[in-house]
This record gives sequence, structure tokens and C-alpha cells, in this order.
Amino acid sequence: MKKAGAVLLSAMLLGLTAGCAKPAASGNAESPGKQEDVELKFLMWGNQGHMDVYNKLISQFEADNPGIKVTMDSVPFTDYQQKISVLAAGKSLPDIAWVSERMIPQFKANGILADVSSFKDDASFNLDDYIPSTLDLFRDGDQLLGLPFSTPPVVMFYNKTLFDKANLTDPNTLASEGKWTWKTFEESAKAIAVKDAGGRVYGANFFRDWKTWAILSSYAWSYGSGPFNEDLTAFTWNDQYGVETMELLERMMYKDESHPKAGEQISFDAGNLGMFFDNYSYVSKARDINGFEWSIAPMPSGSAGSVPMLGQAGYTLFKDSKHPEEAKKLLKLFASQSGIEATSTYFVPPRTSVLSSDAFLNQPNNPPAEHIVQAVIDEMPKARIIPGHIRWQDIDNAVLQGFDRLFGRSASAKDNMKQMQTDVEAILK
Repeated sequence: MKKAGAVLLSAMLLGLTAGCAKPAASGNAESPGKQEDVELKFLMWGNQGHMDVYNKLISQFEADNPGIKVTMDSVPFTDYQQKISVLAAGKSLPDIAWVSERMIPQFKANGILADVSSFKDDASFNLDDYIPSTLDLFRDGDQLLGLPFSTPPVVMFYNKTLFDKANLTDPNTLASEGKWTWKTFEESAKAIAVKDAGGRVYGANFFRDWKTWAILSSYAWSYGSGPFNEDLTAFTWNDQYGVETMELLERMMYKDESHPKAGEQISFDAGNLGMFFDNYSYVSKARDINGFEWSIAPMPSGSAGSVPMLGQAGYTLFKDSKHPEEAKKLLKLFASQSGIEATSTYFVPPRTSVLSSDAFLNQPNNPPAEHIVQAVIDEMPKARIIPGHIRWQDIDNAVLQGFDRLFGRSASAKDNMKQMQTDVEAILK
């Protein structure tokens, strides 16, 4: 009886020990009771600064989840969408990845994105903290196919030193008085410009790389129009405000000479450019400027107010992941309040609790917090997201051909917009 009792006690202790053991990560067991480590693959297009932020988050995740390792790989943005398509064809997609607003229509159509709508029921995640409109891009019926981490509106970076030198009132003051209009913008650019070859100064530049034409949509949006209708089935820029957009740019480039001509590479941080339009994310580069005083301001206003363009980037999981539960754990950390606070060093946060936090507003060498509120936080509810379409690349090329005609002065603004409409609507059909 003693021997039988000892065997029973040993069995009970073994069962108790097994019951208390930490659950192992899912993986292919080589032998009973042994689990392989899980490796999660994370793909993004970030720079070293971005990767440094994620390395800290990944270290935290790995410490909290023994047996799960995360490898991070960065691919240049220009190659990124094609890379994802190639990996999808080879059934070797990463477990979690960055996606931009322009990629999502294609990935939705390809059916490769995993549903993460269960976060709605996770009280600890607090999905309600997200600004509702920032989730729209990722919705597909009842499914939620990703979570945003960056929702940057386009803002105007301006060289306050050049404004002061030209005896101009700064755009923040004018915007607070309701006087920061497209007319004022154009006049300011002309006043700042210096045409002497030895000290050339330009008043404004709309283009980061001569392809960012969509920023100019703000002119038509601010008058209640725009390049496309709401569901992107028609090109609507061939109207008064589209033509005026082209005429504004042509006037600034060739009459006032306040805007660089096509192909000229003028950098805002060099100090000889008065105003420059880009996503707020550019602030991470502008923080290194020390040769002049700068800040950010809202887009100029039309009769319908100011309307900036909104970019968006987010996280998504893929359906083919071999470790969906572990990938979801990593997504939960990246998209949590603490994860979004960490990435807000570089990105405009989609969580309300982080948007007004010191972590976002008071980074070293940031613009004044009141200017961030005015140009970013107050403008986000009015912003329009960049159009997305499964054939966006073809549409983008057709519009860029129209800008090439403008740069070459080979067509009037009216004829150019008419041709652009013909070319784009042939793609939309």
C-alpha cells in the first residue's frame, strides 16, 4: 500500500508541475514535450531611427514571451509593394508588416490580409481609444484588416527667418486670424523669392521628388472640389479648381519664379526655401535644422476652409502566417498605447490618448506645441485621405504625364486637364 501511495503521490506532483508550467509557444514539436522556438518575421520600410524604436519594442516582447523570436527586415518604400506581391506569390509572406494607404486596396483584393476584429472585444487593448476615422481604411464589412500607427496630415513647413527678412506676418498668426489663404500664400512666396543667381531663394515648393502631385489636391478640396469623386469612379479635376491649380503652379514657376522648375532639387533644410509641403513625418528630419528658425502651419484656405491630405500607414497580419496567435500578440504590443507612444517619436498617433501627450508634442527640437496643435491635431478632422485604387499606379502615371506637359509648357491648363481626364477615366472604366 505504501508503494502504491508513493506512485500515486509522484503522479499527482508530476501533474501539478505540468499544470503550473508556462504554456509553450506554438510550433512544430520534434519530440513529445519539446517545442521549437517560434520565429516571427516583421517587414517594414523604415530607416535606422525607426528600426531603433522597434528594436526596443521587440526586446520587450521577447522578454515577455520566452520562446518567441522576432526578426525585422526593412525594404525601400519604392520596392515594398512589389516585394509583398512576390512574397505572396511564393507563399512566404512575413507574419506582420507595415502597409500604406495605397497598398491596401490591392492587398484586400488579393485576399491576403488577416482579420483582427477580435481586438474589439479585448478590453485591455481599448480599441475605442483609436480615432474612428483612422480605422476606416482597414475596414472590410465586419472585418478589421489591420491597425494604423501613423496618420500624418500634410502640413506646411516654413522658414520663419525668411518670413521675418521679408517683413511678412508668419502663417500661424495669419491662420489664427482667418487670413491664411491661397492668395496670401502666393503673395508671400513671391515676396520671399530672390532671383539673384548668387543668393537664389525660392518662395515655395510643392514637390518632394517631383511626383507628390497629390498634395496639390488641397487647393480644389479647399473650394469643395477635388481630383476624384468619393468612390474614385470618376476624375473630377477637370473643373474650375483643377484648372486654377495648374494655373497657380505655372504662374509661380514661370512668371513669379517663386517655385523651383521641374528637376531642380531644392531642400528645405538648406535654408533657401520659404515654404515646403510634406507629411508631418518630415519633422523628424527638420529637427536637425540649426541654421534658421522654422515651424509648421496649416495648409492655406479656400472658400471651404483648409483641407490637408492625410497619409496613413498601419500594421497588418497575413492569413498564411504559421504563427497567427503569436503574431497577434506582437501586433497587440505594437498597436497598444505604450507601443503607439514609442512610435509617436516619428509618427502622428491614431490613439486619442497619445495624440495630446508629451511623448508626441514635446520631442526635442519639435516645433512649438501650439503650432502642432494648430497644424496637425486641429486639421486632422478636416483631412482627406490619399485616394486608393487597385490600379493606382496607372492612374498616378497618367496624372504625372499631365504635370510633365505643364512642366514642358506644351499645353494650356484647360487642355491639359481635359487630356488628363480622358487618360485617367480610360483606366477607371
